[in-house]
Amino acid sequence: MSEENLISRRKFLKTSAAVAAGVSLVPIPGFSKSRGKLSRKEARYYKKLPDKRVQCELCPWHCVVGPGQRGHCEVRKNINGTYYSLVYGRIAAYHNDPIEKKPLFHFLPGSTAFSIATAGCNVDCKFCQNWEIAQRKPEEIPNVAFSPEEIIYYAKRWNCQSIAYTYNEPTIFTEFIYDVAARGRKEEVKSVVISNGFISKKPLLDLCKVLDAYKVDLKAFTEDYYRNVVGGKLSPVLNTLVTLKSQGMWNEIVYLVVPTLNDDEKKVKEMVKWILRELGPDVPLHFSRFYPKYKLKNLPPTQVSTLDRLRNIGLDGGLHYVYVGNVPGHPGENTYCPNCHKLIIGRVGYQIFENHIVDGKCGFCGQKIPGVWE
Repeated sequence: MSEENLISRRKFLKTSAAVAAGVSLVPIPGFSKSRGKLSRKEARYYKKLPDKRVQCELCPWHCVVGPGQRGHCEVRKNINGTYYSLVYGRIAAYHNDPIEKKPLFHFLPGSTAFSIATAGCNVDCKFCQNWEIAQRKPEEIPNVAFSPEEIIYYAKRWNCQSIAYTYNEPTIFTEFIYDVAARGRKEEVKSVVISNGFISKKPLLDLCKVLDAYKVDLKAFTEDYYRNVVGGKLSPVLNTLVTLKSQGMWNEIVYLVVPTLNDDEKKVKEMVKWILRELGPDVPLHFSRFYPKYKLKNLPPTQVSTLDRLRNIGLDGGLHYVYVGNVPGHPGENTYCPNCHKLIIGRVGYQIFENHIVDGKCGFCGQKIPGVWE
């Protein structure tokens, strides 16, 4: 990396870190000179059609895109019959996050993830927590170009054990993820995706070759909710979870509990049965507290008692690791051994205060605890 590039990126990272320390997903101020800059990297997942049209094969929308038009995600464009990613390496926000913030509770606990995002998403959640970048076109927010080598450089420089592709929907910058993660494997830097799971099978299988963990937001267990609240579809997300299981990819699931919309206990019981049957008892399931945001400011935060009930449904249904999220200090943040029931990882918020896992096993009884521990 040239000294000139180092200087410009130091300036960007210093500025973005200051913003991210408060809210890690806010676009970077002071970079108006980079506003509107787009990449032009040919997409990997599409096919050409007559009349210079193309069909995207990255996510389940399978958009058919005419010349000069963009796909549903607004970050891929047909230019004269060739489909391009407009966000390859165009980083709009970054932060060094505790891995617990993702949340990944069975993946290198207490470590730090170099977290990066571009603009854009392939769904439109009415409760989007990161709408400032996820629901924007790439030309609408500042960004700076980074190569895969530079991302790895900064992750190692700041002693991050992993890179997290997060904040917006990583599926829409899959090509960059693959290139960064593949290089990271050579340099002993792991990669984790924090995703809505709305991705086609072929790109998902390719990513599984270079990733180390994949957290999926399972936003509800009804197609109506996905259609009306998420702007997506449930069935492809379930397919993603089954594919991750088949590939041996470490996976955790987050279920954001939105009052009156997806907190029906009957549906949650159905979901728990599905997880147990299709994925097994050891997939961590996080019931996370909703806070009003974006287009759903009329609803109150989720009651903690609701989270407690849903967590008990998961545990009573046979799942071994069921957590409560966004409630710092709640005992549901901790990991307990499913055999001896002792606390083996103690958490308060994103902080670890005790860890009794030894060589991937409970330090008290020797029970194997699934996860990535080293």
